[in-house]
Amino acid sequence: MATIAPGQELTSQQREELGRELQSEGIVIRTFDLWKTYIMGDQEIHAVSGVDIVIRRGEYVAIMGPSGSGKSTLMNLIGCLDTPTKGLYYLNGKLASDMEDDELARIRNKEIGFVFQTFNLLARASALHNVELPLIYAGMPTEERIERAKQALTAVDLTSRMYHKPNELSGGQRQRVAIARALVNHPSILLADEPTGALDTATGKEIMGLFERLHSEGNTIVLVTHEPDIAAHAHRVIHIRDGKVERDEAVPESDRVSFR
Repeated sequence: MATIAPGQELTSQQREELGRELQSEGIVIRTFDLWKTYIMGDQEIHAVSGVDIVIRRGEYVAIMGPSGSGKSTLMNLIGCLDTPTKGLYYLNGKLASDMEDDELARIRNKEIGFVFQTFNLLARASALHNVELPLIYAGMPTEERIERAKQALTAVDLTSRMYHKPNELSGGQRQRVAIARALVNHPSILLADEPTGALDTATGKEIMGLFERLHSEGNTIVLVTHEPDIAAHAHRVIHIRDGKVERDEAVPESDRVSFR
């Protein structure tokens, strides 16, 4: 596996070669000594402190930690919603940590499917139109994007509700629309931030069962949570504390929670 010595500087050519090597090894997410530092008055707050993580294609990984641990900051970096203060971040072989805002917007649209706790759906738009949105931003022709959006909604068992607006859907159905929207561009990773946080227990189980099915179909899933019972659905848990990786451990099959 590709490694970089602490403090090692890479040329542009070496960075490109490293990206190709990571992609050839099936590594979708790779961070090298990743930092995010905020200046507050005369203090430096290290929200993420030298994080090195590896996530391969097809993995189901939970990033877990208490409030203030740095897991949300790390999620924002992985999701290209923020840029690191220093360090390297490769997403599917592309060096995201060196990208400008326009490039980051493109990679977010193409490579990452986001699922948020609060759904983030357009209230006046149908489920179908909500799922179409990433394809509209990508400039896809109308007929093709409608067909892709219908396929995504079918994949989350919402064929009969695709013309309904969010206020005509249950919480679980709204989260399914959000998941369909995340999947519609066939992203490299599905990044879910506390996806059951706004749902009741029974509906949360239903959504976690859907994630299990999507993973079994080959999707790479990164789940950010502070709840041990949600993290227990993943096959691996990266524990974050004080901005660092405290431990990274596989979840034995006998300990995994399954609602499929």
